[in-house]
Amino acid sequence: MSPREDKFQIRAAQALDDPRFRWKQLLPFLGPAFLASVAYMDPGNFATNISGGAQYGYSLLWVILAANLAAMFIQYLSAKLGVVTGKNLPELIRERFSKPATYLFWVQGELIAMATDLAEFLGAALALHLLTGIPLLWGAVLAGVISFLLLGLQNWGFRPLEAAITAFVGVIAVCYVIEFFLARPDPSLWMGFIPGFKDAGMLYVAVGILGATVMPHVIYLHSALTQHRIPTTTPQAKRKMLLFTKIEVVFALGVAGLINLAMLAAAAGAFYGKGGNDSGDLTVAYQTLVPLLGPLAASAFAVALLSSGLSSSTVGTLSGQVIMQGFVNFRIPIWVRRTVTMAPAFVVILLGADPTQALVLSQVILSFGIPFALIPLLSFAGNPQIMGEHANSVPVRVVGGAVTTVIIALNLWLLVQLLFPGAT
Repeated sequence: MSPREDKFQIRAAQALDDPRFRWKQLLPFLGPAFLASVAYMDPGNFATNISGGAQYGYSLLWVILAANLAAMFIQYLSAKLGVVTGKNLPELIRERFSKPATYLFWVQGELIAMATDLAEFLGAALALHLLTGIPLLWGAVLAGVISFLLLGLQNWGFRPLEAAITAFVGVIAVCYVIEFFLARPDPSLWMGFIPGFKDAGMLYVAVGILGATVMPHVIYLHSALTQHRIPTTTPQAKRKMLLFTKIEVVFALGVAGLINLAMLAAAAGAFYGKGGNDSGDLTVAYQTLVPLLGPLAASAFAVALLSSGLSSSTVGTLSGQVIMQGFVNFRIPIWVRRTVTMAPAFVVILLGADPTQALVLSQVILSFGIPFALIPLLSFAGNPQIMGEHANSVPVRVVGGAVTTVIIALNLWLLVQLLFPGAT
């Protein structure tokens, strides 16, 4: 542990021992939720938000708000599991499930990790291509080099990597503040928070937004980020740690939610009713922004996409480490995992496949992993034998069951629509 991290640990321990609550005590506890929040601003979100805003204006803002509230709920339960048990979700599954079931969870988890990295890495490579004009293949190489450098920050402890990812979140936020004001959204955007659907097509786009909301890999990861980060030695310290965790999750996921709202509103202001990009194609969105809003808006979009791709790809690699170590108690060097999970993206590029279509395919694969993460999480978080006094109450379990059922049902519906168009 570096001297700087040691200082943070001391400050954190002092904050937990203090029976009073002070906002300034929160600083040492910031980090895990910001790493998790990146999954809610990944290139897949860019595609769905752009498509939703371009096709239906501001009408789907309420969907993003609802999805973000669900994300806060689920990510807090994951973080809570790590704080209370000192174990992450894959480790608990390995302890309590049969060996064949655990290996099934591991295989699907690895597929999810690779699908996640495919989307994020392609997003970063595409952004570099749009910004610099270099071929997509060389954009992928450069994105790989940068991601290796980001992961190398772990050599100096967890704080530098958390700070770097948080900085990327800040860049995305600034870019979309610029984008939002350049798009000059209509004051009537507030009507978009009234729930409702105009047609079946709008429902499909809404399900796409909701379906991409809960990312299985980041549920696994969040429990790992909190399990040993700041030890709690007393029941009072654990309760205060959970309070700080809840505040951080609400704050970090709140920022992610605002960015997604701004993303859809900016797309509505730029494209809706103007014959612009309604497919979610990121290249078309960039090219269309130049004549509509000017080069600054297009550059802000590409920089935000680059920050999103690099940060979410790094988080995806960390998730892959947690999945392997938790399910099968095996660990490989992180540079090996980074290299392996980059491979599908290079295959897609070398084959000349459309990057946006590859993003869609990755979301289909991710849909398969939703039940594998959500159902055990809800089961463990509501079990007094595992969580003790911190087990979810009956009302929380009911809400969790309802949220889980809706998310799984919508993902299955989206999956059927993507694989069998016109089947429903």
